Amino acid sequence: MNHCPCFFRLKKGHGGSFRFLSQPIFWISDLQLPRRGPGGGRHQPIRVWVHPPRRNRTSGLSPASLGAGRGLGAKPAAATSRRRKNMAGAAGPGTGAGAAGGDGDDSLYPIAVLIDELRNEDVQLRLNSIKKLSTIALALGVERTRTELLPFLTDTIYDEDEVLLALAEQLGNFTGLVGGPDFAHCLLPPLESLATVEETVVRDKAVESLRQISQEHTSVALEAHFVPLVKRLASGDWFTSRTSACGLFSVCYPRASNAIKAEIRQHFRSLCSDDTPMVRRAAAAKLGEFAKVLELDSVKSEIVPLFTNLASDEQDSVRLLAVEACVSIAQLLSQEDLEALVMPILRQAAEDKSWRVRYMVADKFSELQKAVGPKITQDDLIPAFQNLLKDCEAEVRAAAAHKVKELCENLPIEGRETIIMDQILPFIKELVSDTNQHVKSALASVIMGLSTILGKENTIEHLLPLFLAQLKDECPEVRLNIISNLDCVNEVIGIRQLSQSLLPAIVELAEDAKWRVRLAIIEYMPLLAGQLGVEFFDEKLNSLCMAWLVDHVYAIREAATNNLMKLVQKFGIEWAQNTIVPKVLVMANDPNYLHRMTTLFCINVLSEACGQEITTKQMLPIVLKMAGDQVANVRFNVAKSLQKIGPILDTDALQEEVKPVLQKLGQDEDMDVKYFAQEAMSVVVQRLRKLDLPVKDCDEPSAPGADKNHFLRPRGPGEDAGKEGAAVRGGQSPCRAQVERLESSEASYILVAGSVAPNVPSSSSSLS
Repeated sequence: MNHCPCFFRLKKGHGGSFRFLSQPIFWISDLQLPRRGPGGGRHQPIRVWVHPPRRNRTSGLSPASLGAGRGLGAKPAAATSRRRKNMAGAAGPGTGAGAAGGDGDDSLYPIAVLIDELRNEDVQLRLNSIKKLSTIALALGVERTRTELLPFLTDTIYDEDEVLLALAEQLGNFTGLVGGPDFAHCLLPPLESLATVEETVVRDKAVESLRQISQEHTSVALEAHFVPLVKRLASGDWFTSRTSACGLFSVCYPRASNAIKAEIRQHFRSLCSDDTPMVRRAAAAKLGEFAKVLELDSVKSEIVPLFTNLASDEQDSVRLLAVEACVSIAQLLSQEDLEALVMPILRQAAEDKSWRVRYMVADKFSELQKAVGPKITQDDLIPAFQNLLKDCEAEVRAAAAHKVKELCENLPIEGRETIIMDQILPFIKELVSDTNQHVKSALASVIMGLSTILGKENTIEHLLPLFLAQLKDECPEVRLNIISNLDCVNEVIGIRQLSQSLLPAIVELAEDAKWRVRLAIIEYMPLLAGQLGVEFFDEKLNSLCMAWLVDHVYAIREAATNNLMKLVQKFGIEWAQNTIVPKVLVMANDPNYLHRMTTLFCINVLSEACGQEITTKQMLPIVLKMAGDQVANVRFNVAKSLQKIGPILDTDALQEEVKPVLQKLGQDEDMDVKYFAQEAMSVVVQRLRKLDLPVKDCDEPSAPGADKNHFLRPRGPGEDAGKEGAAVRGGQSPCRAQVERLESSEASYILVAGSVAPNVPSSSSSLS
């Protein structure tokens, strides 16, 4: 029995009826389904009845809001017995639910479930239904969506935040479902309610949807419906509505009449001086956006004074947002107006008592530099940037250090080198030895880019000592950032200048105690190898790459395996055959079974890069030899490797060498080995058949769970899944491949032939 509270049965054929297992609350009478039988081609309305939730909610779907019977606004007090009588199809054949016989009956069930789940007690069910709200709207049609569904949604803006968030997102794309742009204003009431809720993310999503819908309004409809909504929000009693209004001024202002524009500016001025800091913060965040749609005279006369007041606000959270608005305002004004109106405020912000405001200035410095132009940059911004580079707060210094490269790139080409050498580089040298590692790491991520700006001579004379000092820094992130940007230096002076200092830094990073640092340097190894050349790599770095293959962290071993493939692609197959492959194959005799498995992983990736000849002659014999390993984990990885390299091997090797080994593994005592051997055998047999080679029926594997003689049954606590193999030398026990064992929290499953037995003790006769 379906546990859905609105479950109903629909009898097939003419005259069938709906049976609901819960009390109904309203009719949906316009759903049309094809009717078969007498009068075959005609369509009759189907009534779907949804029950009320068991929990008490303040508002919701009612006959008054969604309509009872066929009309809207019917009286809500319908007797239960009468509703049941209607549900039973008392209206007679051809008018009730029974008129919807035939194959189309099933299409009503999902719609009924979705409508019912809008009021379900389970939050997840309500959320799922809201996300499919467009399906409900399509079923109801545009008229009933406007007159019934939207009022219902408007009355139910008292739900969990995730449900309201999904509703706000859905309504933004609802214009076509309510009849197009002419009826877009019908979506405003529910979104207005959502824009006043307490949760910030819901309000932001509602504002986003309102902004989207505003573009679909005509100019007349905008002034008739959207602008009044903005005014109501801007003058609301709660700060939540006023904060939401701040994001709507810019979308309705351009298409409004002059009289309405004056009112909109007045409302925005009121919000900028609101008593609540959250409202002033929202206004400051939208100040620049609003300034872009205003006339230039209004920007000078109204926006600039608002900017001045917000930049001097008592709350630093408001002042830092005013800095962001400064970028947009500066782009609109002339140089004279900038110098007179904006720059005094910007100088004040760069020296603000709050480090958060100074941090925002440093973070937006590149945008400010582009907005004010080169002259003001030289006169005002460069001195301000120097102060930020030596700020007392490490966060501010780090943010400024991140912008060093962008600042230098945006300087005028004429005189750029002089400005950098005289006014920027002295402060950079101080940051190289900063006491805070985050500042040094931020500088190391961009300082290499200065070499392309300053040229070869200045790089060797001034920047190279800084690079070498950072390569010896005690912080691994600093060294790593330098190494990750070596390609910038390589273009200017070549990497040989750094090779003597580079090697110790790489070795230290490769042996760092933090495995994530080791992982990061592995990812840069192919780049270093290409820049240093094969001779330097073989002499200095080859041993590091092989050492990573036996690291105690699996992620390092996996990354080192992929690193080998990239190196082979860079240096060629001949280099791999002489340098890498012999060292990898030697690991097959390692006493640690994890290292022997790494050999198989390397063969899997190297076979693709090395080709058929090397794979068949050098790698395949080692894989076949490891099929007799005492550890089951190694044996089933042999089967997986054979499946991986099978498409690369020639047919003779598959027939004469691979198939016998897989057949032997298919008879292994261990369940996992059997499974993967059968999987590999399937791949081999398929390839042989594609080549029109003979395949015996006995070669066909029986996949577990697919063959009629193989089933899964629960294994009791005392049962064993198969012999594990001898103990591994070195005191390490092989971990079982639990993910492939199909284990659950109550029982693990093993293969039996013939039937599926219940989970009973192993002594039961049913398990024999």
